[in-house]
Amino acid sequence: MEADCLVIGGGLAGLSFALRVARSGATVIVLNKDRLPESATAYAQGGIASVWSADDSFASHVEDTIRAGAGLCKPSTVELVVREGPDRIRDLIEMGTRFSRDEEGGEDYDLGMEGGHRHRRILHASDATGSEIMRALTDAVRNEPRIRVLEHHMAIDLITQRKLDPLTGEDDCWGAYVFDRQANRVTTIAARATLLAAGGAGKVYLYTSNPDIASGDGIAMAYRAGAPIANMEFIQFHPTCLYHPHAKSFLVSEALRGEGAILRRPDGAPFMHAYHPDAELAPRDVVARAIDSEMKMHGYENVLLDISHRDADFLRRRFPTIYERCLGFGIDIATTPIPVVPAAHYCCGGVMTDLDGATPIRRLYAAGEVSMTGLHGANRLASNSLLEAIVFGTRAANHAVRLIAERAAVPPPLPPWNPGQAVDSDESVVVTQTWEEIRRFMWNYVGIVRSNRRLARAHQRISALREEIRQYYWDFTVTGDLIELRNLAVVAELIICSAIKRRESRGLHYNIDYPGTAHAPVDTVLRRAEPFHLDGQFLASLQRRGARPGGS
Repeated sequence: MEADCLVIGGGLAGLSFALRVARSGATVIVLNKDRLPESATAYAQGGIASVWSADDSFASHVEDTIRAGAGLCKPSTVELVVREGPDRIRDLIEMGTRFSRDEEGGEDYDLGMEGGHRHRRILHASDATGSEIMRALTDAVRNEPRIRVLEHHMAIDLITQRKLDPLTGEDDCWGAYVFDRQANRVTTIAARATLLAAGGAGKVYLYTSNPDIASGDGIAMAYRAGAPIANMEFIQFHPTCLYHPHAKSFLVSEALRGEGAILRRPDGAPFMHAYHPDAELAPRDVVARAIDSEMKMHGYENVLLDISHRDADFLRRRFPTIYERCLGFGIDIATTPIPVVPAAHYCCGGVMTDLDGATPIRRLYAAGEVSMTGLHGANRLASNSLLEAIVFGTRAANHAVRLIAERAAVPPPLPPWNPGQAVDSDESVVVTQTWEEIRRFMWNYVGIVRSNRRLARAHQRISALREEIRQYYWDFTVTGDLIELRNLAVVAELIICSAIKRRESRGLHYNIDYPGTAHAPVDTVLRRAEPFHLDGQFLASLQRRGARPGGS
């Protein structure tokens, strides 16, 4: 197959890019691992942050974002995203997104408050903002004849000029090899511009708020293709996911704390004032570590999020999804606190891009959670993720339109997929077992609080597993599960190596062996061409504590 643009991922970043380039006259193929509107965007509850009211300002939103980012935000990126935000919100409204109005039913939008923000600037659709945005975008995409959506399709690897000709100078991306999950076959798709919008990698952890499709595919593919990956140690753990044996991955929005919800120990005592002057409205990393500390210190299985002091009618109107979902598990949030635990939620690192979403590989773009634009720094400010997705999805589209207009933008002949000597596997249990092992040791060793000894153990284990997976991948015919496992292992290794390289605690990365923060903030950048090794300083730190890499 061939198109002007290939979009890998069907969330807000991918669909906003697709619509923009299609309306310029370009043809687009969009890959979705499941069916539209399934995406990480669809699960976003809180909303999208943007300066909208007269008492707010760009300067305030910029300052809040940079403060949350713990010194690693790129000011030029933050300024750009914040200033372009209102226009992108108008784009969403023009496409049919129905944000919630004020309580009186007037013309003004109801603006929410969330942790880290000093003003009400969160536009939302009750507590199902992502779902509403995806409804509008999906309708628009299905009505655009230049866009072809391939559901149940996932990219295996990018096709680059360097892969076609290892001696080439400048590298270009010309599309991807794609796996049809229903037909069990591999297709070659050629494109003059490719956007990675495959979302995050929450499934690398045992507990996550992410959907099952979030296996880090875009980050892993970009890394294998030679693109630089940055700041993967900064994994945001959402402080409050519903703790219930049957409540898989159900996030309880930060907006509850914005509306006055209180975190309590199981005995009812509040505890957040002991950790931060802003208490429940502290940045997410502070709240997640506080809950983790309380659970480990006292042996709790969970803590409680209590909003029962608010009016029941208000709760049903403001948080209808959360109210009904909790009620389905026997929890009336108007009278009973919600049992919650932290869970892996958002990856602040990813594929490095410029201000147009372009990567160092020509014709390859990245937008949304898969990317590292410099907006989030060491910790994402609440509700800035949807904003980043649409701003960079749009900017990447504008840049790609100019690029594909060049006469030289014609893909060379691409070789078909070569399965080699691979055969069908009769040992799929190997895939599920390895997946489970990675997720468990990532949770235990590379979670909310880290140490050099835990990171060394994780590094030793992922090094061995990556070799096992590599051998399995080449011996057996590809499947969707095998592709995801291969990508998951790459992302796990990137997170571990990035965490080892950062010899400080900053934002979402907290290492008990380096509790202080370095004076000069720097990004942690990993490239495939630069092999990673445990250096002498790190190994010496293990010996001082009487530990060996992988030892007990």
